[in-house]
Amino acid sequence: MTDSQLDHISDLLLNSPLDLGGDVPKMRRVFDEILGSAPLPADVRTRTVELGAVPAVEVRAGATAPAAGTVLYFHGGAYALGSAAAGVGLASEIARRTAATALCVDYRLAPEHPFPAAVDDVLAAYRALLDQGTPAGSVAVVGESAGGGLALALLLAVRDAGLPQPSSATVLSPWTDLTQSGASMTTRADTDPALTRQALATRAADYLAGADPRTPQASPLHADLRGLPPLLIQAGGREILLDDALRLAARAAHADVPVTLRTFPGAPHVFQGFAPVVDEAARALNQVAAFIGDRLRPEGRA
Repeated sequence: MTDSQLDHISDLLLNSPLDLGGDVPKMRRVFDEILGSAPLPADVRTRTVELGAVPAVEVRAGATAPAAGTVLYFHGGAYALGSAAAGVGLASEIARRTAATALCVDYRLAPEHPFPAAVDDVLAAYRALLDQGTPAGSVAVVGESAGGGLALALLLAVRDAGLPQPSSATVLSPWTDLTQSGASMTTRADTDPALTRQALATRAADYLAGADPRTPQASPLHADLRGLPPLLIQAGGREILLDDALRLAARAAHADVPVTLRTFPGAPHVFQGFAPVVDEAARALNQVAAFIGDRLRPEGRA
């Protein structure tokens, strides 16, 4: 049953009108329309907020009891597409499973705002949480696709700024290497229904705007990862970014970072977004929730 569900999702992605490397204004509309087409469950509650002058959407789901912590969430879209509002669906699934409040950050997008604007925004949002009195140990960072790379960039910026690290970071199908050097860029090219090397190259050029693609906060795979908090990495077996996840896990382990890697055979890019209808995606998010919950310290306890 799971294989047929994953095949169905892959077919949907393959026949989607989204062209990740296409015209940015048009593809932004398509991206948001696709992600916003499914109605949110009745128990999802949202409101717009600001974190250090950075717009965000606060997401709560399920019980109305005090939140168990905060999930700082970064949407995908290759640094050029996507929005906090479009990320609410997946963020709400994590919020429900963790009983935490999710904050989807509307970081600035390329090409209008190239690197390091997005990194500056998420660092400002994290600083704002700390300035509000939120204990770092009560925060979990989650990002998908480019948002996964951005989550890692945030951890590097937090470390370099001498700030306390969040309790953990979870990255779903992370884009960690803007040099596109992973072997799966070639070996999974015929099986990935969502991404192409050329589309990613187009968006990487927009984001970098001439910056070195090996710059650590642009391509965290090439960073010194020492001192980062525990990482959970999930990736699908069909995606060209598979090696971005595999190599990240190896580099984290060599840097003495606690790391958990989960791969899902037959799964496409960010398949977790289909958790309401795909059993394997729901199981993956249950793993995410367990990982986050085991490490959150809501009251800032050690």
